Amino acid sequence: MASAFRLEVKNLTRRYGGRAVVSDLSLGVAPGQVTCLLGPSGCGKSTTLRMIAGVDRPDEGQVLVEGEVVSDAKHFLPPEERHIGLMFQDFALFPHLNVARNVAFGLRGHGAESRKRVEELLARVGLSRYIDAYPHELSGGEQQRVALARALAPRPAIMLMDEPFSGLDNRLRDDIRDETLGLLKEEGTAVLLVTHEPDEAMRMADEIALMREGRVVQRGAPYTIYNNPADMKAAAFFSDINVLRGEVHGALIDTAFGSFLAPGHPDGAMIEIGIRPQHLHIDFDRAGQRPNPTKSHGMPARGVVERARFMGRESLIELRMDHDGAVLKATIPNVFMPKPGTALWLTIRRDRCFLFPAAQD
Repeated sequence: MASAFRLEVKNLTRRYGGRAVVSDLSLGVAPGQVTCLLGPSGCGKSTTLRMIAGVDRPDEGQVLVEGEVVSDAKHFLPPEERHIGLMFQDFALFPHLNVARNVAFGLRGHGAESRKRVEELLARVGLSRYIDAYPHELSGGEQQRVALARALAPRPAIMLMDEPFSGLDNRLRDDIRDETLGLLKEEGTAVLLVTHEPDEAMRMADEIALMREGRVVQRGAPYTIYNNPADMKAAAFFSDINVLRGEVHGALIDTAFGSFLAPGHPDGAMIEIGIRPQHLHIDFDRAGQRPNPTKSHGMPARGVVERARFMGRESLIELRMDHDGAVLKATIPNVFMPKPGTALWLTIRRDRCFLFPAAQD
């Protein structure tokens, strides 16, 4: 039975000096799908990409392309025979070749058919007028698009991308990412993208595989992995997170915002409740008064402003809570700059809270 995946990785493991850099990693990428390996530097993302590309050999596990094994204990197909496209942080264009010859480099032959493919791709990335230019005559964004055209020229079944946009400035990066994603989708390419930036993963990926210390700790669609994190570290990787700590008594945890249910946790267990800053709300209608509890936001709690900063689209407010002295962060749309020492009443979105056993120190 044919596999639904164009790229499939099964139980991939790589060790250096006896230490596992990648451990028992499995994933699959379908045609037209973008899967993102997301995680901090040193978690094994790039090592995984090198093993899939054939640049590095795994100690255990399999790599399959179009259902065929290209790497396991008995087989190891060299990179040039895997029909995989590669894009890296360094565009690695040949400085002595013009744009047309750079894009045609991976094509077999240099006849009319190759020229047609080069012209087609340069038109699609908006660089037709630079066909005879050299890399040093192009901007960083233009060089990135040439690198993309070169990687796509041989029509690879799979594209591996290792931090390919990190060298671009923020505004240009967004435009180039969107253009790249559109082109890859049109080509029906299976894409595995490596990044340490959650925003990039959320923007580009159909599926995110969150890595930590060589392992995938959670896989899922961006919406799912953001709103249903596997643990508090996973939640905190995507944004700032406020953490309330409490001890279970009678299946309840007492907090500044009232009691939370903790079914299945024994008395005395320490629990962490996570809430993102955008889900901590300030009651502007009852400033200076104690607001009433609501079903969705529960018991209000009082805090005193320690610092307020304007971030552009929102304001970030830090408040020290009367209940236990904890400092919580709240983000408020637009401009809101209360003076330090201002007392405010806060509520939280209970349906947006994450509850996990407290991490052991």
